[in-house]
Amino acid sequence: MAGLSRSWILFATMLVAAGLLFMRGESGVAYAQSISTSCSTSTSTSASTSTSTSTSTYSYYNYAAAEEISPNNSEVPTNSTYSAPPCPTGADSSAGSIGDVANQRFNQMITNRVLGTVLLGINEQINCGDCFSAFGSVGSFSAGVHGRKNITDNLALLAGLAYTHYGENGYNVTAAPIGALALRYDFTDWGKSRPFFDIGTILTPYEKVRYRRSYQTSLGAVTVDGNTTAENYAVYGRAGWISRLSPRDEVAASVEVWQLWQRVKGYTDQSIAFNPFDSTFNSGTDKTTLAKIGGQWTHMITNSIEGNINGGYVHAFNTQSGVVAAVTGQGMVTPTVGNQGWFEYGGRLGFRIKKGWVADVFVNGTLGPQPVGNTAHGGVGLRINY
Repeated sequence: MAGLSRSWILFATMLVAAGLLFMRGESGVAYAQSISTSCSTSTSTSASTSTSTSTSTYSYYNYAAAEEISPNNSEVPTNSTYSAPPCPTGADSSAGSIGDVANQRFNQMITNRVLGTVLLGINEQINCGDCFSAFGSVGSFSAGVHGRKNITDNLALLAGLAYTHYGENGYNVTAAPIGALALRYDFTDWGKSRPFFDIGTILTPYEKVRYRRSYQTSLGAVTVDGNTTAENYAVYGRAGWISRLSPRDEVAASVEVWQLWQRVKGYTDQSIAFNPFDSTFNSGTDKTTLAKIGGQWTHMITNSIEGNINGGYVHAFNTQSGVVAAVTGQGMVTPTVGNQGWFEYGGRLGFRIKKGWVADVFVNGTLGPQPVGNTAHGGVGLRINY
């Protein structure tokens, strides 16, 4: 009987030991479970954007917590404290940078037009003979040819073709062929003082372009690029008055109306190590209408040096930005670009090398507030009159 009692005692002791071991294992497993926390980005709405808010979730795991238990402790703590990394804020700043991209795209339209007007002889006199010119410019790299052909005494054809590379305020167009074509009707039979009219177009069917945006977060600044393609189209009409003040002087004043379109293909931010509030841009079309009032003066300084100055004030209205972007932590952002005004200028010095051959030095640019800003595009050319 005593032997039987000892057997029961031994059996009970083994059960208790097994139970304690099992409970210890369960506690260890439970304590090693992942701990997660979520945070929401703050949002704000500006007058120039319409936004919707969304929540971003960041999870952190304490896999090492179970290893911190002292081997001398028989109890496992049921709760653990830890310090999670801070959740980055700055979704509103990221949304604000979308407006910077809209301004870049507006500047792109205007710069493309300024470069295109060189192909239409903006630095040359209104009325002259047939000519052909090859040129190259810097400030924005451009190389091409342009010229004019008098179809009749009153009607002239102006045309040109160039390859350009330009950028401003964060964007960069790395490849863009530009073509321009216009007809000019000059009432030469009216005498030395008379009206003239232009109608024409500037076409850029393909552009490789990179847009850059920068924003601030609580964990540091972020700068990210987006690569895509674009295309630009413009049509215009011009009405003016030309006067031959003397055999050495021609002056002209005019009013122009332009309609510009710019189609940009959709894209996403480039992948970088830290961009918590990334963006995706939809395809969209930027539009604006321009009105310009200006004038020019061409003067024979000497028998072998010719000069031209031109300029005017431009007002942009009915501008529609085609930018629609989805920003993480902020939702859809649709910035606007209001009415703009700026001055445009140009000038040329022509040096007659020999009869019919002229070497030109020229400059064209803009003066005004952003998003157009102050720009200059200068170059040299060789013109042949025939």
